[in-house]
Amino acid sequence: MAEIDTSGGGKKGPGVKKAKKLSTRIDLTPMVDLGFLLITFFIFTTTMSKPKTMELSMPKDDETIKPEDRNKVKASTVLTALLSKDHRVYYYYGIGDDPLNPPKLEASGFRPKGGVRDAIIKLKKDVEELKRTPGSNITEKDDATVIIKPDSNSTYEDVVNMLDEMSINDIKIYAIVEIGKEDRNFIALTEAANGVK
Repeated sequence: MAEIDTSGGGKKGPGVKKAKKLSTRIDLTPMVDLGFLLITFFIFTTTMSKPKTMELSMPKDDETIKPEDRNKVKASTVLTALLSKDHRVYYYYGIGDDPLNPPKLEASGFRPKGGVRDAIIKLKKDVEELKRTPGSNITEKDDATVIIKPDSNSTYEDVVNMLDEMSINDIKIYAIVEIGKEDRNFIALTEAANGVK
């Protein structure tokens, strides 16, 4: 038990009356309880850090579209981004589903100028121009679409950076898809042609 002793000695000497010694005792135990109550109060009333999450928009169920056509996109509205090692991004316009006509891969990164952001901005402009062009197969419902394919040697940071690019450039339709054998071959051929190891 914590306490303070306040008993003090008086003057000693001849002709001095002896004062009656009083001992005042202060118990500090309730102060410990008050301290813990205050700590508990401040812990419960402080704002905890909010978790950092990313919004994910899910598609609406449209009854007018046939089930077999729901996941189809038009190749002229698509940018395919292949995430590779050393924070490299290889991209091409279109789906890349024609083996006789392989896409031309462009190498890039996540830099503000000359990076994948410029390719996304170009895609959006091209899609808007196609919407205004009479006779094109692009309708007002079609939007710029980005397909993200992370390779096994890419990092989690690359995926997050790519999702940030979707948010920055206001891309409403994007998908993270497992990378295929053909796309890995595209990356290997492009790296071999450029002397990248």
